[in-house]
Amino acid sequence: MWRPLGPSGVTTEALREAHWDHPEGQLLGPSGAAVGAPRGDRWDPRGAAAGSLRGTRRDRPEGSPLHPQRRPPGSLPLSAAPGGGHWLSLCGAGCRLLPPPAIVWRNVVLMGLLHLGAVYALSLVPRAQLLTLLWAYFCFLVTALGVTAGAHRLWSHRSYKAKLPLRIFLAAANSMAFQNDIYEWSRDHRVHHKYSETDADPHNARRGFFFSHIGWLFVRKHRDVIEKGRKLDFTDLLDDPVVRFQRKYYKSSVVLMCFVIPTFVPWYLWGESLWNAYFLASILRYTISLNVTWLVNSAAHMYGNRPYDKYINPRQNTFVTLGAIGEGFHNYHHTFPFDYSASELGLKFNPTTWFIDFMFWLGLVTDRKQAPKEMIQARKERTGDGSA
Repeated sequence: MWRPLGPSGVTTEALREAHWDHPEGQLLGPSGAAVGAPRGDRWDPRGAAAGSLRGTRRDRPEGSPLHPQRRPPGSLPLSAAPGGGHWLSLCGAGCRLLPPPAIVWRNVVLMGLLHLGAVYALSLVPRAQLLTLLWAYFCFLVTALGVTAGAHRLWSHRSYKAKLPLRIFLAAANSMAFQNDIYEWSRDHRVHHKYSETDADPHNARRGFFFSHIGWLFVRKHRDVIEKGRKLDFTDLLDDPVVRFQRKYYKSSVVLMCFVIPTFVPWYLWGESLWNAYFLASILRYTISLNVTWLVNSAAHMYGNRPYDKYINPRQNTFVTLGAIGEGFHNYHHTFPFDYSASELGLKFNPTTWFIDFMFWLGLVTDRKQAPKEMIQARKERTGDGSA
């Protein structure tokens, strides 16, 4: 018999099925003897041989208690526990609940105020001048390019090369986006790709829509994000003087690019009130751009088809593609992350790709990397879900 767990509601059968890590690296029965066979860095309580597909992502429904995830040592996920998100710690003496990750209340308050300001800004739309609204949308596009063409496709994935004038523009646009400096953004994104959908993923979508969208900013990073992130090499980022300069003067550049310039231009050039200009071109524009970027982490990892690789979470999501100016072809992107277009050749709506191609025509972009058609077709046939 397995040791009972008391009022926690977790059955002994759940223990037999779930993967968890004992503090000693073993799953113990009532006698203290180890149960099961080792599987990589986890133990299979049923004794499955190492290398077996039993217990892996490919034969477990996503979100089920059988789906393996990294957990605190000696713990089992307890989604039904009061407060959710707690972990059930198992040991020879019994069980206990571990607290959830520490909440960063500063971020909670600031993001709450920002979104309240954005809701208020919507009431100002009817009273604002048309030029102000057009300016706010233009600032949104510049903001988006600073993330998509800049921090993402250029610095995170090195999918093309950009000459100094373009790198300066993209760094300034990235400061307008105010989503951490280029180095931090690219560092976290590389960790996200390397350890996607594990606890080492900064915005692990397996922890739910809210967490992957904005909740990851409300809690301290999981220790795996920090520990495994340290193993990756980011020296190429700091070898770029543009990245170093932006990182050194990031706070000043954010104040200037994200708030001062968007507010000042409508007031100075066509007499818009500072109040309207600030809330529409700065607050509302910034809030929308944040949520559009976050949808790539949340919606594009949960909703849509997977024509290139059905064994990974990222999906093709048309809604995200429209909002994030071409970043919604996410199943393709995670399958071929080196492709500068982040979508299959021939797909029509990808403004970020249009921008990069235009810069190439101007001579500011070189070495655009692309996945060959033969490679794409072969991958579709081998791992796709047949929806292409």
